[in-house]
Amino acid sequence: MARVVALYRHPIKGFTPERRESVTVQPDGRVAGDRVLAFRFADAVEPEERDGFDYWPKAKGLALQDFPALAGLRTSYDDEARRIRIEHAGAVLVEAALDADGRLELTDAVSEFILSTPDGRRLRRPGRLPLALVGDGETSRFQDRPRGYVSMHGRASVRALGEALGMSIDDRRFRSNVVIDDVAPWSELDWTGEVRIGALRFQAAGPIVRCLATHANPDTGARDAKVLTTLTGSLAQQEPTLGRLLLPGWPSTSTRSDAGGGVIRVGDEVHAR
Repeated sequence: MARVVALYRHPIKGFTPERRESVTVQPDGRVAGDRVLAFRFADAVEPEERDGFDYWPKAKGLALQDFPALAGLRTSYDDEARRIRIEHAGAVLVEAALDADGRLELTDAVSEFILSTPDGRRLRRPGRLPLALVGDGETSRFQDRPRGYVSMHGRASVRALGEALGMSIDDRRFRSNVVIDDVAPWSELDWTGEVRIGALRFQAAGPIVRCLATHANPDTGARDAKVLTTLTGSLAQQEPTLGRLLLPGWPSTSTRSDAGGGVIRVGDEVHAR
């Protein structure tokens, strides 16, 4: 029986995930506390709103695909206290609240860290500094797509990719909210109908085409795995694809984008067709 084996949320877009025993899926399809903050470049505009959903392309701020050194950080978010803690190499890099002073402290610390790495040259490009920490810490708004969704992949697919690469591959490279096991490699790419995770119902949407963020080692930030060319080369995919998107609800009960919400827990059974 397919089941959930890991759950993640990413409080800051492009930064490292928090592993969770449960996540709450909001009525709009997004995971609570996921991508509620982002470090915006100086010349980037505010998030756009399209069809009632916020939209934030990763090119507007710090993201792992362009700044792989971010993978070396460990990020945690206290929702109630509204405090961000970022660690590096086992030591606290910065911990601050989301008030004006705390945001400045966080942006200064993150900027200084990136400038000390090989990625610093990218941050020094015109229009990128000073960074600004945007988001209210509550609204999940900094996703790559205007429609709310949960991202999911199968662990067997990651194992198959690792075999093709000749190395062990960590789930965290793919930045999914939900990781499942006990399904055949790549079988999640064939889903076309309803997907049930525990008590929640989703609609299988498009597969996830991957970017350079997957090349970064989730512990060191080094680009040590040629994921994209392996998917399109030895695994013969037309596009580098791993995992898929799940939209909230199911058309047989509602066509609304706010058709429901609830909690997913590690160990929940997964049924799909």
